[in-house]
Amino acid sequence: MGDISPVAKRLKQARTRAGLSQKQLGIEAGIDAFSASPRINQYEKGKHTPDLAMAQRLAAVLGVPTPFLYTEDDTLADIILSLSKLSQRDRRKILTELESHTQSKLRKGISNDF
Repeated sequence: MGDISPVAKRLKQARTRAGLSQKQLGIEAGIDAFSASPRINQYEKGKHTPDLAMAQRLAAVLGVPTPFLYTEDDTLADIILSLSKLSQRDRRKILTELESHTQSKLRKGISNDF
């Protein structure tokens, strides 16, 4: 991802996807209207990083799970977003299938791409 933090990248990605301005996002997350735009701008530029409580509020406004903001891997970010749209029951089913698939690959000696 280069020099920019995952939070900065994902925050901007989610904000633009949601169609919100920096000011709108900041205000909806509880930041004072006067400083909302500059603060979100600093987060998106990576100059400052929101604390966990603020990241949770920003994620809630943006309709994304908080872990989405922290992942460096684009594929994992897409998986997090996709899973967040499913019911808990469906997530458990997918997790069971994924664990089974992973165990099968490990038994066959197939390594992953990490």
